[in-house]
Amino acid sequence: MIISYKYRAYPSPVAEARLNVTLDTCRWLYNELLEECNTARANGKPLKKVETQTRIVSLKDENPALKDVYSKVLQMVNYTLWSNIGALSQSKKNGRKIEKLRFKSAFRYRTLNYNQTGFRIDREHSTIAFSKIGAVRVRMHRPCVGRVKGILITRTGDGWYVIIQAEQEVSETKKCGRSVGIDVGLNSYCVDSDGRAVENPRFYEQYLIKIKKLHQSVSRKKRFSKNWKKAKNRLEKAYEHISNQRDDFLHKLSRQYVDTYATICVENLDVRVLKEKGNNTGMHRSIHSVAWGRFFSYLSYKAESAGTKLIKVNPWNTTQMCSNCGQIVKKTLSDRVHECPDCGFVADRDYNAAVNIHRIGMEQPFMPVETVPLHHVSVMQVLSMKQEATPFRAW
Repeated sequence: MIISYKYRAYPSPVAEARLNVTLDTCRWLYNELLEECNTARANGKPLKKVETQTRIVSLKDENPALKDVYSKVLQMVNYTLWSNIGALSQSKKNGRKIEKLRFKSAFRYRTLNYNQTGFRIDREHSTIAFSKIGAVRVRMHRPCVGRVKGILITRTGDGWYVIIQAEQEVSETKKCGRSVGIDVGLNSYCVDSDGRAVENPRFYEQYLIKIKKLHQSVSRKKRFSKNWKKAKNRLEKAYEHISNQRDDFLHKLSRQYVDTYATICVENLDVRVLKEKGNNTGMHRSIHSVAWGRFFSYLSYKAESAGTKLIKVNPWNTTQMCSNCGQIVKKTLSDRVHECPDCGFVADRDYNAAVNIHRIGMEQPFMPVETVPLHHVSVMQVLSMKQEATPFRAW
């Protein structure tokens, strides 16, 4: 099992200059290989991954700057290109309307991948030495546990981060403990079968007016001018702040569920399809903002490391079905209360869905359900939780 640890990095001016040059060189390589793939495909002789991998060696003669980049990093550029090509092909097979793979601009290529080798971690001094880059100071606010398999260096705005990928052993499954079903939504972020309703934080909506003004500021500046770059950095910082808030909320919420229950049942949702379904732009933006896919991802790897069982159930009719008798009761999105005409069971629609998810996941028969008042949990109650790991070194 691979666990990622994200730390803020503080490279020296010399190391930062080398990082920027390396990023630009890798971007050139990515675009060059993509151009050759497009040309070969147009001529009816598509290239293979091993051919573009071999091509890197000859490209070093054409662009000597490639020799100043660690060889494994160049290999991962080719790996990233073919991963994107594979994802594009799969999306087309799934019926999505996709154009050609885009070339990377200077603002869209931001990550270097040191896979397996080319780095040395000095935990005592909180630095990481990268081949062809040098030592980079890193704020390791929590210990990295497991065997390190690779490190990513990414640039966000005017800041740098390192993401350490460590391999850990899977914990033994908990033999006993409580189980729960979780239904995600937009009014409440999630409602579980124990009657707990977590408030939707709506981080993006809170900053929507500011985001719009920052976008306007960028569009009014001359492209690539100093003022344009400053405005773009402000915009990226705003998005980064929203992303950090969302990640903090999702990490703490998922940790709370994993530590409390031995079995967790959730819907096996295709979030991408939900975001693209219909023409309701506001609905698409709201679904993108709540990041259900990221929440399920956090639940999955945390459950695996803690020995908690995560069960994904088919979402078909979990909202429409009566959790008390099994009768299908049709409801629209505006209908927030489930009222069964057959058995008379009345409950919040999300709680009804959560009970169905729990029952299907645990393969339980229909049983009388007690109507419970929802216990509403605010965003601040979740965010006030203790951090997952105590910082062991601060600058």
